[in-house]
Amino acid sequence: MSATTIHFVRHGQVYNPEHVIYERLPGFHLSNTGRRMAETTGRFLSLNPATQGVAAIYSSPLDRAKETAQIICDEINATRQEEEHDPLQLAFDNRLIEAGNEFRGKRIGKGEGALWRNGNWRLLTNLMEPSWGESYQSIAQRVRDFAYEQVDRYPGQQIIAVSHESPIWSFRHFLETGRPEHNMLMRGTALASVTSITFDDDSKKVLGITYADPAGGCAGRNTLFTIVGKL
Repeated sequence: MSATTIHFVRHGQVYNPEHVIYERLPGFHLSNTGRRMAETTGRFLSLNPATQGVAAIYSSPLDRAKETAQIICDEINATRQEEEHDPLQLAFDNRLIEAGNEFRGKRIGKGEGALWRNGNWRLLTNLMEPSWGESYQSIAQRVRDFAYEQVDRYPGQQIIAVSHESPIWSFRHFLETGRPEHNMLMRGTALASVTSITFDDDSKKVLGITYADPAGGCAGRNTLFTIVGKL
């Protein structure tokens, strides 16, 4: 039986001193800590025997994801150069983009432009179904389309996909429960973490889901590698 694993990586920490809800806005880049996170996760992916031999790396087109993916790509290629493997080439896919959000440009906090001013709070009618933006069903569907396409394109191999918290968790929740709807406050997708999903190439059945937080030390978290689910 042939199986393909896709490693969904959340981008690293963003430099955002004004606490803006940046969503799909341009110009939000990794902080210094975020770059260290990406470097740490890149080394984890390049050196861990369980994640060797990556065939392709994709990224959301947003700045923070592109920067994270490029750093990871560079880390892997540095190892590959030593082992005389062909270098990876970073590609972009819009299906990995952050969820649409009507709060984009608002600030978390007080003052002009704050989230809670001008009646914005009225959009928060149900945390399980984001009345403030793109539905969880839509998010999970586009990530599933991406994943199934990669399984067909790279059977038996490993892929890296750098994305965002909502797309990664919505898809995972869909695979584990049969529905993408969830409480956004209960997600388990830390910055620069790796959610690895293994698919049977023929049936697309999920064979296992693992989670790693190699960059946890950069942000004061303690978890390094935890298997949290297996189907």
